[in-house]
Amino acid sequence: MTTFRTIDDLEPERRLLVRIDVNAAVEDGVVQDDRRFARHAETIRELLADDHAITLLAHQGRPGRETFVSLEAHADLLADHLDRPVAFVADTDGDEALEAIDTLEPGDVLLLENVRMCDDELPEEAPDVKAETDLVQTLAPAFDAYVGDAYSASHRSHASIVGFPRVMDAYAGRVMEQEYTAITAVREREFDGPVTMILGGTKAEDTIPILECLDDTVDRFCLGGVVGELFLRADGHDVGYDVADTSLFDHQWDAYQADVTRILEADRDRLSLPTDLAYEADGGERAETALEGVSKERPFLDVGSETARRFAEFASDSAAVFVKGGLGVFEDERFADGTVAVLTTIADANCFSVVGGGDTARAIELYDLDEAEFSQVSIAGGAYVRALTGDPLVGVEALEREQ
Repeated sequence: MTTFRTIDDLEPERRLLVRIDVNAAVEDGVVQDDRRFARHAETIRELLADDHAITLLAHQGRPGRETFVSLEAHADLLADHLDRPVAFVADTDGDEALEAIDTLEPGDVLLLENVRMCDDELPEEAPDVKAETDLVQTLAPAFDAYVGDAYSASHRSHASIVGFPRVMDAYAGRVMEQEYTAITAVREREFDGPVTMILGGTKAEDTIPILECLDDTVDRFCLGGVVGELFLRADGHDVGYDVADTSLFDHQWDAYQADVTRILEADRDRLSLPTDLAYEADGGERAETALEGVSKERPFLDVGSETARRFAEFASDSAAVFVKGGLGVFEDERFADGTVAVLTTIADANCFSVVGGGDTARAIELYDLDEAEFSQVSIAGGAYVRALTGDPLVGVEALEREQ
């Protein structure tokens, strides 16, 4: 298990620089609230209870993209979750930011401007290089300690993630601690029963490393989504290729055919593939077809009812279940049946459960499932995948070296 210090180890009334991740969807120029705000608010609320003066660092989007906007609206959203004011300054490491930081009193919360608007932040460079940037060297002296809470960005070697822990006392926030502990459990815990992983989504590049790296620790892999179709194609079925102007399958088949075929041959007894699939009928309603003898003439948008039932049974009989990727296009309620059926079963089961990876956790909110019924609903995307595959997370390593 990890050896980083947590906020439990902090003395009260410290001046803290806290890195969070509230990178959110932006629709028509409006920043959308999501579970990241709520989760980080829990950490902030806990810190406020110990009379810390808190300055927040966060990012939004990337330069050149429509989502690359100011964090002013984020301050308002955080204030709503905290039920207390969150001050905002349209500066990150200049005089205006330093003056605002200097005036903070115990119990105050300040959000600095989008850290990716600083030239020092984005290039992926070694932590020692990031520690020497103007951003780190300017801000670090203004604080007693750094709290890393942005687990979902911990795979990025950016200044605000890896630079500050090189030059400051550093601690893991509650989100960082909980996410790391839950996601690495698939490798580090022993469960009294089978371990099942539900894998879907659209990216073979994410799924294949998970299948290869966890083959000694997972008893059953249930595959759906684009990934499930690619494995069905490798198994000789007439699916897993692009039709009707889709562009999800053929380029991934070209890139990963050899890997998919090799994994199928080596681990067939632990792979559960769809036996029926759902599609949009001519009238717009959901329709299903058995896999045997089918010829793909239109996109398949979900696993079928029999497959959903079988996957749910595997989940209900497991001691631990990890979910990465939806089994269908769950944003459309017509094709959410597979994803929702499995998630509902997991919620009702007496098992350790982690749901995450990209937008998968959104299904819990969309279909009014109770987040408290899962052991962990991860807000991480790329970091979730990397942790599952055993790849190092530089942001976690940066905190661990502080021991």
